[in-house]
Amino acid sequence: MRELLERLAQYAHWLVFFLLEILAGIMLFQFNRYQHSVWLTQANTVVGQVLEWESKATAYIGLNARNAQLTEQNIVLQTENDRLRHLISDAPADTLPVPDSLRSDDYSLIAAHIISNSISRKDNYLTIDRGSLDGVQPEMGVVSGTGVVGIVAKTSPHYAVVMSVLNTRSNISCRLRGSEYFGYLKWTGGDPLRAHIDDIPRHATFSVGDEVETSGFSSVFPPGIYVGKVSNIGDSDDGLAYKLEVELNTDMARLRDVSVVVQQHEEELDSMTQIAPK
Repeated sequence: MRELLERLAQYAHWLVFFLLEILAGIMLFQFNRYQHSVWLTQANTVVGQVLEWESKATAYIGLNARNAQLTEQNIVLQTENDRLRHLISDAPADTLPVPDSLRSDDYSLIAAHIISNSISRKDNYLTIDRGSLDGVQPEMGVVSGTGVVGIVAKTSPHYAVVMSVLNTRSNISCRLRGSEYFGYLKWTGGDPLRAHIDDIPRHATFSVGDEVETSGFSSVFPPGIYVGKVSNIGDSDDGLAYKLEVELNTDMARLRDVSVVVQQHEEELDSMTQIAPK
């Protein structure tokens, strides 16, 4: 204690100096109008800058939740658009049905974040932070706000492995938007933004630039989920059908947020499919 007091006494003149400087500053800005105005202006600038940084940081932290909301809204809009398009096409010429609600009750979405991903292998997978305890099961479709992502291959209580569309074993039923011509989306390696659809019949009418979407002919994806655009037209290996090159709308390398599609009547649909005559 004595040593501390001696130290304070040794530097007492510096302490008095700093206190007087602080007091002089307070008096200068308090009792002089010009200096007071300058002080307030600078203080407001600093406070404003700090608040702007805080706002940006808060907004960045909330991006994950916002992205998940946008993904869900986009999927709902795509399926509603498909349902409305079919209602219009099926309506008699002099009537137009107006449904009570276009929002589908046949499925729900589980928001998830990607924690690992690959795009450069022959068979690519990604891992999401939702598992069986969250309601995720194998054979469920995975989508993003830009389109189809893949199909759940395996789950644990808290995580799930998803077979990406960039997997040579992936087969997703797709159709040309605005028509009933469909085939299976396949990836054969190479460009992660290019895939192919086989078995489009010769009598089908379409052109480069036409949009491709999910067909809904399975319990994995609802109809109308956007896939991409036709970028090239070729022949199938046997020459009996068309083989379409599709420019995928989803850039798998930039994905962060996805949603798992839960079909409400999946088990019933699967059981009926299994017993259907072949």
